[in-house]
Amino acid sequence: MRILLVEDDDRIADPLAEDLRHQSHAVDIAADGLAGWEFAQAANYDVILLDWMLPKLDGVQLCHRLRQSGCQAYILLLTAKDATGDKVIGLDAGADDYLVKPFEVDELTARIRALSRRHPLYQSVVLKHEKIELNPSTHSVTYAEIALELTPKEYTLIEYFLRHPTQVISRGALLDKLWEFDQTSGEQTIKTHLTNLRRKLKQAGCQQDIIETVYGVGYRLSNS
Repeated sequence: MRILLVEDDDRIADPLAEDLRHQSHAVDIAADGLAGWEFAQAANYDVILLDWMLPKLDGVQLCHRLRQSGCQAYILLLTAKDATGDKVIGLDAGADDYLVKPFEVDELTARIRALSRRHPLYQSVVLKHEKIELNPSTHSVTYAEIALELTPKEYTLIEYFLRHPTQVISRGALLDKLWEFDQTSGEQTIKTHLTNLRRKLKQAGCQQDIIETVYGVGYRLSNS
C-alpha cells in the first residue's frame, strides 16, 4: 500500500516510516499540515496517518479538508488527546480510526491491516495466478510451492499485479502506487525490478513471463 505519514516529530516519523517500509509499504512523510495537503493532492494514498497537533494546519482541519475534497484514503488520527470528546471530534471530521500516543508500532500496523481489510483489494486472502501464490498475512510468495526470496519492492509489484489480474497496468500507475516521491524512480527502475522478479520466477521453474509487457501501454499478468 502507499501510505502518507503526516507527523512533525522526526523521532516518531522516521522509525515508523522505516518499519512500514520493511513491511513492503511505500511511505511519504509530510512534516506539517499544509505539506500533508499538498502530498495528498499529488498522489492517491491508501492510508493516511495523521498527527493531530501539526504546524500550519492541524490534523483535524486537514482531515476535514481532505474529506471535503473527496479523498477516499483511510485516515488514522495519531494524537496524545485521549478524551472521549476529542475522539468524537476526530471521527466526525472524517477519520476512520483513532490511536492515542504513545503507542506500540505493532498496534499501529494492526490498525492499518484492519483498515485495509475494509477494501476488497486488500483483504487478507491468498492470491493465486497460475502456480503463483501470495499470502498477505505472512508476506510470502511461492511458485509451484517453491518459496521466492523477494525484495520489498518485488513483493509489492507481484502483489499489485495479482490484485489486478485482468488489467493492463501502466508504468505511471505503478510509480503512483508503489514508489515514494523522494525515491529515484522512472521507467528504467520499473524495468529493473521486473527483470529481477522474472528471473527469480524462472529460477523457481516458471517457463514463461508471468508479467508480460504490453508495448506502449504497460504490463499485465499472462495466462498459459
